[in-house]
Amino acid sequence: MPLPDKMRAIEIAKPGGPEVLTPTARPLPAPKAEEILVKVAAAGVNRPDVLQRMGLYPVPADASDLPGLEIAGEVVACGAGAKLWKPGDKICALTHGGGYAEYCAVPEVQALPVPKGLSMAEAASLPETFFTVWSNAYDRGRLAPGETLLVQGGSSGIGVAAIQMAAALGNRVLATAGSDDKCAACVKLGAERAINYRTQDFLAEVKAATGGRGVDVILDMVGGDYVPKELKCLADEGRLVFIAFLRGPKTELDINELMRRRLTLTGSTLRPRPVAFKGAIAANLRSRVWPLIEAGRIRPVIYKTFALAEAGEAHRLMESSQHIGKLVLTV
Repeated sequence: MPLPDKMRAIEIAKPGGPEVLTPTARPLPAPKAEEILVKVAAAGVNRPDVLQRMGLYPVPADASDLPGLEIAGEVVACGAGAKLWKPGDKICALTHGGGYAEYCAVPEVQALPVPKGLSMAEAASLPETFFTVWSNAYDRGRLAPGETLLVQGGSSGIGVAAIQMAAALGNRVLATAGSDDKCAACVKLGAERAINYRTQDFLAEVKAATGGRGVDVILDMVGGDYVPKELKCLADEGRLVFIAFLRGPKTELDINELMRRRLTLTGSTLRPRPVAFKGAIAANLRSRVWPLIEAGRIRPVIYKTFALAEAGEAHRLMESSQHIGKLVLTV
């Protein structure tokens, strides 16, 4: 069947609230040499989409201006040099933007097969969070088998991915969340203990849970004034890995503690990294994590799905932080 000339998409009319997400018609993107064109069945909604909509997340010069960093769908065309996929293949992929649309072009190495037994909506909820968790907890944080991970914000999309991945790969997992219900969800997903940061002191709880030793790695999206307490949560030789800073990018740092206990502070952003870097993460996920998903040991956690035209409602829900897990748009 020939492809249409135009597609439906959701664009950011101007920086602002959820109401600036506007349906539009766009030409289909043309896949470059090593890209595939995907007919999108579902697209994940992520915190960077909200920041981009607000004008707080600059889009790389070579990226689509449309929001949407992860999709699932069917390959409908391949660039001249693309060899990994063929039309008809069902994939999910990390995008360089452009996911809130009926069609999206993605580098072929950033795509993964839809895991057996998963719906398109479930598959679309995986790439952004799973690429982020693997890259930061395992590549940067060097989380080794048997070590303990603390996940700040355990009920978020990143959090539910990190808890399940680490538990399935043989790590002890502790998590923080903002309500007793969210803490219960974290435990159900595999956290040994979940700490309600509104009613409990997470430093005291982490120390109690680890016999005073502390954790080996912290995956942190909070930053700001959490950092001094997080350093005290770390075991000697521990690693604090930043992936966001919801409480601000600046903090006070006790350099003496860092030196004396040989701590490591690191962090990363994913979107500006080269295609080859993201392709290497995809290869690790396919060999190490995808079999765990297909075996049912890791499962997508979708809080709610919305039609593409309801992207603004999805953003409102994300900003309320009421959800546990992922929000997904269906096309």
